[in-house]
Amino acid sequence: MTTIRSAQKIIRQPRAHGAVTLSVKAGERGTTLDGLRQSGSLKALFPRIAGPDIQSVMINTAGGITGGDTFNLKAHAKAETRLTLTTQTAERAYRAQPGETGLLKNQLVIDSGARVHWLPQETILYQGSALSRSLHVEIGHGASFLMVEPLVFGRTAMGETLTDASFTDRIEIHREGRLQYLDAVKLTGNITAQLARAHTADGAGAMASLVYSSADAEVWLAPIRAKLGNSGGVSLISDQLLVLRLLAPDSYLLRQTLIPILNLITNDNLPRCWMT
Repeated sequence: MTTIRSAQKIIRQPRAHGAVTLSVKAGERGTTLDGLRQSGSLKALFPRIAGPDIQSVMINTAGGITGGDTFNLKAHAKAETRLTLTTQTAERAYRAQPGETGLLKNQLVIDSGARVHWLPQETILYQGSALSRSLHVEIGHGASFLMVEPLVFGRTAMGETLTDASFTDRIEIHREGRLQYLDAVKLTGNITAQLARAHTADGAGAMASLVYSSADAEVWLAPIRAKLGNSGGVSLISDQLLVLRLLAPDSYLLRQTLIPILNLITNDNLPRCWMT
């Protein structure tokens, strides 16, 4: 609970808290659910799809994130499983009270031979928002991991600019116990002005980071480059790690480039909620 004091009364504002812990295992019919615990304002749904993999759609029943909210996801893909994790819609980070920050913490464990796609839809930062997000991934021998994190800076259709907001993000990927990839972002204050700098984002209103960690990472380098425009770049960081950065004026144009790339890597198995 957050308490706001005024000269007349004390207003207590509720805060949202949610947690999901899930695991999947290999069965005779492909990947099946092994365990699920969920509480508070975070829920997991499992739409029926054809094929050997399982999809889990995360739903924030609070409708967004504001300062003081906390959401935690832990997922474990056991050996030789196939798991896709996504969100029902874009996540919205709303205005926060002074001194408060919303927290998103995600942890993935991918055992040997498993394949996990981490495909949340956009996170939209509103004016006055304060959000801290992290993703920690442990990848086993012979496993594959694809992730994308789209980010939108304000509601451009409404003319919103982020002159007062805070966003921190940390992505940490370990393969077989060794650090493979580490990326950290911190934006505070007048984010729009910072993004306007030519060597930062050149005025872009949306961005996406894509990481593909797999033995066949090099195979996708040329096909992805063929689909990129002038505001994106992809590199093979090591023989098992491919990293892409994409900038766009808004979320619509970001998706125009991003979705064909995701369809390519996932073999046209992008979750349906991405297409609505």
